[in-house]
Amino acid sequence: MDSILRVDGGKPLNGEIFVRGAKNFVPKAMVASLLGSTPSKLRNVPQIRDVDVVSELLSLHGVHINFDQGAGVLDLNPKNVEIAHVADIDALAGSSRIPILFCGPLLHRLGEAFIPDLGGCNIGGRPIDFHLDTLRSFGANVIKEDNGIRITADKGLRGTQVHLPFPSVGATEQTLLTAVMADGLTELTGAAIEPEIMDLINVLQKMGAIMSVDTDRTIRIEGVKELTGFTHTALPDRIEAASWASAALATHGDIYVRGAHQPDMTTFLNTFRKVGGAFAIDDEGIRFWHPGGELKPIVLETNVHPGFMTDWQQPLVVALTQASGLSILHETVYENRLGFTRALREMGANIQVYRECLGGLRCRFGQRNFNHSAVISGPTPLHGANITVPDLRGGFSYLIAALAAEGESIVHGIDVISRGYEHFLNKLARLDAQVERG
Repeated sequence: MDSILRVDGGKPLNGEIFVRGAKNFVPKAMVASLLGSTPSKLRNVPQIRDVDVVSELLSLHGVHINFDQGAGVLDLNPKNVEIAHVADIDALAGSSRIPILFCGPLLHRLGEAFIPDLGGCNIGGRPIDFHLDTLRSFGANVIKEDNGIRITADKGLRGTQVHLPFPSVGATEQTLLTAVMADGLTELTGAAIEPEIMDLINVLQKMGAIMSVDTDRTIRIEGVKELTGFTHTALPDRIEAASWASAALATHGDIYVRGAHQPDMTTFLNTFRKVGGAFAIDDEGIRFWHPGGELKPIVLETNVHPGFMTDWQQPLVVALTQASGLSILHETVYENRLGFTRALREMGANIQVYRECLGGLRCRFGQRNFNHSAVISGPTPLHGANITVPDLRGGFSYLIAALAAEGESIVHGIDVISRGYEHFLNKLARLDAQVERG
């Protein structure tokens, strides 16, 4: 059934909201709990769909879970881990790409893992071949079946050398979760070093893992024979915080994001200020607001951390449609991330997309015929429209556009947004947004 939100736009968002733990970290820490011989406790956990999916998958594998949603505290007891039924796993196959990360922990605990066909947002290639090749290098056997992939490790897993041609977050997570209990030393070069990766390393170290991170993106892991549970507070969600900041800018609003963390958002904050947004930081969060006057056009290139995060790009583009002049965007992380601009054009934005690299960064997509650059000309008044959410981040960007546009918009498929934005409808109500569930 379609999920619809009617939005009466053109009004500033004003008020205070709270962000909890990062969507890009919490599910991975939950998977890490499989490695422990004792229970784990994770704090600052958001109520989002991805947490629900991983909870269900863990439960299918015998992990006892208790989630105090009000307090945001998740208790996980992996004492009775077991092989899940293929049909049960397959029922969740279209919901998330997280299942691929179960491989290493399940191989260590049970000697076997089954991974269904994977879902997730359609924003570009996220091939699992590298994950499988990595598991093979650790000594795993990969068997492709009709409804997924079965992986076994009859002789256990051993340390290896892994090189990433691109600092993939998922591939880095896979290597870490597999290497911590593999026999011997694993050296990972070209690793992703996002804050969420570093927090996963914090969790694994609390469990008993031995690892070091060098400045050249090299991570070395010495395998141990046993890991215990952890107690950890998740880092806040820097993507959600930046999304609300962009909403404040696009709607000429003023939003205090309690829980936002400056060190993880330095690059975004610099860009937000260059565009013309204002912010003030205190110990509890960050206040974002439109200070009046014209917004400024910018040249923006996404990149892996510590560059400008690709997930920050889409919400900010909505605000850039209101900047005076030409903004140039070069997306270097996901080749299909600019598909969401089509709906913005229907709402009145002047955005042109190009196959060429409009930027100075080395890019994997320049010779591959993908529309991965854009020129945004503004300011252009946005008007209400009938639009459909394409993916998680694009969906929240559509929501921002509808809130900024004059007149009524009907946004279809809004339940996708609940994958990564906790209680976003309640938060909109706190900000005096004029919205109604269809």
